[in-house]
Amino acid sequence: MAVAMLDLLLLVIFGFLIGILASMSGIGGGLFIVPILTFFYDFRVQNATGTSLTAIIFTALASTFNYWRQKRIYFRTGLILAITAAPGAYIGGIVAKMIEERLLGLIFGGFMILVATRVIVGLALEKKGKDANSVKSDSQLARSVKLIAVGVFLSFFGGFASGLLGIGGGILIVPIMTFALGMPIHFATATSMFTIIFTATSGSLEYYQSNLINFPVALLFAVGSVVGAQVGAYSSGRISKRNLTLLFAAILVIAGINMLLKYM
Repeated sequence: MAVAMLDLLLLVIFGFLIGILASMSGIGGGLFIVPILTFFYDFRVQNATGTSLTAIIFTALASTFNYWRQKRIYFRTGLILAITAAPGAYIGGIVAKMIEERLLGLIFGGFMILVATRVIVGLALEKKGKDANSVKSDSQLARSVKLIAVGVFLSFFGGFASGLLGIGGGILIVPIMTFALGMPIHFATATSMFTIIFTATSGSLEYYQSNLINFPVALLFAVGSVVGAQVGAYSSGRISKRNLTLLFAAILVIAGINMLLKYM
């Protein structure tokens, strides 16, 4: 019983820490929840992704509430991107059930390493000031047919990755918002959490229909992540973005390598 109680407490603690990082970076948190469930709790990858998406819904809701109070969400742009991201997540959930578990684990591990590379490249581009003149407001983006068309097209794949890998989709949605749409990074992370509400919910529906969600575990993660999300949203503008991003990239590489080693 003591071990069981410790496991329950660890899930809440993990959720709290993941909620902080997820809220600050706009990623949802699935990149960490899925490895934790597979490594430490012996979840099958499909069950881990379904449970992860369910927990992410609560993280996204909590983060969105705080960011809304800070007036940092591009609501119009976020809703437009959700038009294709949400169905993409549902389709990703369907495809995930067709893929053999080992292959899905390898895809997840490789994906994390690729994302870490993208993060580092993004930092280098930002340091050179290549995106200095690309900042646009919510109303400007909503009126830009060309930019919105690109964003909607790319968001489908962000949603697809969300449903396939149980990651919420923010890891792709944030770069879409910053690099493709010219949204300021602090607004992109906030808007990403808003959009993730729709992608995580859509992806979870498919996993729910297949009975691949462990609701008690998802709720324990959610308890911690809701509190952590508030801390992350409050702290996001007060911590060096560069240092946080480098730490995030390092964690992704470590988690990705561990996942690849487990399924190779």
